[in-house]
Amino acid sequence: MAQFIKIYEDNPNPKDIKKVVDVLKDGGLVIYPSDTVYALGCDITNNRALERVAHLKGVKLEKANFSFVCEDLSNLSDYVKQIDSATFKLLKRALPGPYTFILPGNNNLPTVFKKKKEVGIRVPDNSIARAIVSQLGNPIISTSIKDEDEVIEYTTDPELILEKWGKLVDVVIDGGYGGNVASTVIDLTGSEPELIREGKGSLEI
Repeated sequence: MAQFIKIYEDNPNPKDIKKVVDVLKDGGLVIYPSDTVYALGCDITNNRALERVAHLKGVKLEKANFSFVCEDLSNLSDYVKQIDSATFKLLKRALPGPYTFILPGNNNLPTVFKKKKEVGIRVPDNSIARAIVSQLGNPIISTSIKDEDEVIEYTTDPELILEKWGKLVDVVIDGGYGGNVASTVIDLTGSEPELIREGKGSLEI
């Protein structure tokens, strides 16, 4: 059964964050809170963990649309081709926040993502998610955990998440009740920003 770790967003305890990071470094899967919905993640550099996530989501890894959760914009150039100043200003205005921005990927993308040529970037306005990435030293992937109930698209209660996912993942973080509206997805790979999915983030950015 997954470890169930209570972490407070106001002041995440570094010891608890380290427990999560140790699991990620060991190839484990973690369900964690974000500024939108609870998400399933793993270390983007661990292929075995990425395969496990793809299997749970029922997709082939090379076709999966996983986003990268970054601590801030400073490590963007690690994975993204050089962007113009207008795009950078847009990202700076919007992040941290409930957005996923699709950007052109560079040659540093992990091998399994190289064929995609683009990457979704998240910098959530949630100190737990950002503390995990900071301590890990590289991004984690983000893919939302859907609920099979057609009425409730996303489960918001960490205890119910544990009940459902406890045997499939290694850690479930209890960061309080989550939201049930996913991030707004905007594609910035073309000449104009293109809205892919309207979610929690305002379009006035």
